[in-house]
Amino acid sequence: MNLSLYTITAFIILDNDGHRVLAKYYRPKSHPEGEPKTLLTLKDQKVFEKGLFAKTKKPTGDIILYDGHLCVYKHSLDLIFYLVSSPEENELMIHYALNAFSDALHMLLRNQVEKRGVLENLDLVLLCLDETIDDGVIVETDSTTIASRVSRPKADTTEIVINEQTLLNAYQTVKEQMKQRISQF
Repeated sequence: MNLSLYTITAFIILDNDGHRVLAKYYRPKSHPEGEPKTLLTLKDQKVFEKGLFAKTKKPTGDIILYDGHLCVYKHSLDLIFYLVSSPEENELMIHYALNAFSDALHMLLRNQVEKRGVLENLDLVLLCLDETIDDGVIVETDSTTIASRVSRPKADTTEIVINEQTLLNAYQTVKEQMKQRISQF
């Protein structure tokens, strides 16, 4: 029985051709099971991703057991989002986390969740991922909360009006201060 909070092994985004858009593999050194034993090298990861894509390229389901890993996935236009975990994990919880991430991303990118939009806003995507999953631990499953933590702060709404009068006042102030400084010497 797994009593650890470390539930996610990897987060992967693949395009419709099976090419990696983003991949983040988790297994911190403090994990209760120790060092990772699978998916250590880039070559192993690419082989895993290629096989996973071959099994999930058609949008027929959303959960698959592949190569000893529980993979929950979601199609979105020209992308496929994956959360990978051990087969002992609760697939409903993993599915809920993936849906929260996806919904938050839709909010942040204004429903433009496609390869180009993800690559152009990679900073938001990574922040959204970090707000959802931290070192393999699911930390948030509410899409609104995730989006509000990630969204860029709004610019200050108070406008500074610069016109000839304000520039003239600034010039006069600087001129008077210069006269005072010169007269002190």
